[in-house]
Amino acid sequence: MPTQVSEEVREALHEGRPVVALESTIIAHGLPRPRNLAVAKELEALVRDGGAVPATIAVLDGVARIGLDDAALTRVAEDPSVRKLGHRDLAPALAAGASGATTVSATAWLADTAGVRVFATGGLGGVHREWAETQDESADLRLLATAGITVVCAGVKSILDVPATLQRLETLGVTVVGYGTETFPGFYLSSSGERVDWTVRTPQDVARVMRARDELGGPGAALVVGNPVPPGQQLDPALHDRVLAAGLAAVREKGISGQAVTPFLLEYLTTHTDGASLEANLAAVRGNVRLAARIAAAYHEGQR
Repeated sequence: MPTQVSEEVREALHEGRPVVALESTIIAHGLPRPRNLAVAKELEALVRDGGAVPATIAVLDGVARIGLDDAALTRVAEDPSVRKLGHRDLAPALAAGASGATTVSATAWLADTAGVRVFATGGLGGVHREWAETQDESADLRLLATAGITVVCAGVKSILDVPATLQRLETLGVTVVGYGTETFPGFYLSSSGERVDWTVRTPQDVARVMRARDELGGPGAALVVGNPVPPGQQLDPALHDRVLAAGLAAVREKGISGQAVTPFLLEYLTTHTDGASLEANLAAVRGNVRLAARIAAAYHEGQR
């Protein structure tokens, strides 16, 4: 597979130093320009502040890039032709020489194949509401069942069916722990109201779980670390529920379906909360990136 690992990331992996993977979809498709480039650089700086090396992942001109220089990061942020690539899109994109930003599924797979152990993102995809009628489920879930990477996230996107998503993760054998919480985070909200079976309190706790998984061996699957957005930075729950209900009604009225549902609802929330949902999302991402760097550092410290 045409893959290019940056010199910095390659050296860090060779020397056993901590590396944190970052997705690029939030840069290309999740934020307005020019703020997206500023946020991309900020997230990489947060990884460095935590003692790890950032590995932002994207596909450029048919080459999967693990770690981007400033020019590549700028291109992902500013080029409107950059596509959105899930795991299933990687082979066609590479064969066609295309360029695209990687989603959770594509980023997790590429990071895992490169030997990166920790990945920070915002919220995972999952089982969509009214699944019984639509059979609509994110590709993130099945990919996480096969990629042995630790994913630090703020839960799954609250526009989804969270209880069904947690059941699906259990079926797929994906380990889920709450970081400092006994309930699964709710993406924009600190809590989804759904309980988790296991709670960890420190980066060292997560690192111990990772090492225990290494020793056990067996089927490879992700470790999902649910890290809630701080209550003071979450979206107001009443506003969230009211706007989401209106957004779901708009989806039905407009006949929106399939892959178009998620971007429509996320944009609807941003617009009808006057940007508050976007700020909560960014607060969650920043917290996840900080924690991921600390987890990666703790894991590699224990490997020495």
